Amino acid sequence: MTTIGILGAGAMGGGIAQVAAAAGHKVIVCDHLSLALNKCNKNMQGTLKTLVEKGKMTDAEAYAMNSRITYTDHMSDFESCVMVIEAIAEDIEAKQVAFRSVETMVTKDAIIASNTSSLSISAMGAQLSHPERIIGVHFFNPAPLMRLVEIIPALQTNAATMEKARSLVDSWGKTTVIAKDTPGFIVNRVARPYYGEALRILEEGIADEVTIDWAMRELGGFKMGPFELMDFIGNDINYTVTETVFKAFYYDSRYKPSFTQKRLKDAHYWGRKTGRGFYDYREGAPVRPEPVQDKKLGKYILDRILVMLINEAAEALYLRIATREDIETAMTQGVNYPKGLLYWADQIGIELVVQQLDVLYVEYLEDRYRCCPLLRKMVRDKKNFF
Repeated sequence: MTTIGILGAGAMGGGIAQVAAAAGHKVIVCDHLSLALNKCNKNMQGTLKTLVEKGKMTDAEAYAMNSRITYTDHMSDFESCVMVIEAIAEDIEAKQVAFRSVETMVTKDAIIASNTSSLSISAMGAQLSHPERIIGVHFFNPAPLMRLVEIIPALQTNAATMEKARSLVDSWGKTTVIAKDTPGFIVNRVARPYYGEALRILEEGIADEVTIDWAMRELGGFKMGPFELMDFIGNDINYTVTETVFKAFYYDSRYKPSFTQKRLKDAHYWGRKTGRGFYDYREGAPVRPEPVQDKKLGKYILDRILVMLINEAAEALYLRIATREDIETAMTQGVNYPKGLLYWADQIGIELVVQQLDVLYVEYLEDRYRCCPLLRKMVRDKKNFF
């Protein structure tokens, strides 16, 4: 029985531990905070109990799975692990310190992985004596339910590490995609306009939150509108990811954060988990207003956000962040978009997408609306993505 190490006993660490244990591995969850370890253990017991009650597993299976998980505050317990996945706070310096410690505890063949959603894997690898074994393995929350995992090789990662890590995660029933080590990888890069452009529409007074959410759900087929989704993810997390990507891309205006969301973050209006966000989730809260169900307005909202998403997906392909197929898989399985964005562009007509982006650029004269050169080239050559 191979052993997987998880560094960090938070929600993501616990979720990844559940995935690995369910696949039959022995799992060691390590955290220096005993409170976090106790909470992780308690949450795991609750999850297994629920799975048994729902008939998803037997009592015996739950007992066996639980017995495979060990909780510890000693990194030295990682010595037998074939892979250690770091799932601590999104702080590059903290991760670098952690990796230096992990490397001294594991065997020379062990893979050292990070679950970071946007930070540089290459920068983390630079801290290691053997950086060829570092890799990004980015799960999505909740890890047991979300099928997508982004695999991100650093500049230093060797081919054997990448293949071994991908094969291991595939064996856990996950769908993996390969992304270049650039800020946000695939999903957190391509998805930024879903939030950013919705926030701009709100700030300009074109429509309120409920109307924008209605347009994206009812007309676009998205499972959640952008404001519902930001409240679900947490405005603290969503804003921080946007800010991280913005800084990492040398302040490219396409990723510019919103003051509206920053104020919510500062006020601890983080969404569902705090009871208030863009919407009020507290008991006895006022009834949410009805959306303005104006089809013309709704189409404007959908088209504006959608062409920005398509533009970002095209840019990711143009700069070889990932393959066409992996970009489509990432967006449909990582954030549950109703269609792959490049396929959607073909359906709309790439020429129309370029025209709509040019209208926005002329109106705002902001670089955030610049059209990806690949889209212009495809129009000129009369080509589609598929």
